[in-house]
Amino acid sequence: QVQLVESGGGLVQPGGSLRLSCVISGSMFSIRTLGWYRQAPGKQREWVTHITSHGATKYADSVKGRFTISRDNAKSTVYLQMNNLKLDDTAVYYCKTSGSDSWGQGTQVTVSP
Repeated sequence: QVQLVESGGGLVQPGGSLRLSCVISGSMFSIRTLGWYRQAPGKQREWVTHITSHGATKYADSVKGRFTISRDNAKSTVYLQMNNLKLDDTAVYYCKTSGSDSWGQGTQVTVSP
């Protein structure tokens, strides 16, 4: 069973940066596609970005050019570098892997003046 533990969230001013981490337990980490999702208050959870086992990445238009996803297979960890944060980026951020329906507890990101 896959377990996911997100960390790195916090309170930041607009224009600031944060780096999220997600440690994922379970087998076959290196061949999984890894993704980040977020859920803002009162809204549905939405896909933000993903990275394949080959390192190919894709981003939602709302974060393109500001967020960068990366992975470290040796540490079974996926990262999300978030730069130039905006008020609309406020949400709970979750990671997820392909081949599993499991979610972690998420990490809160709050962008506020």
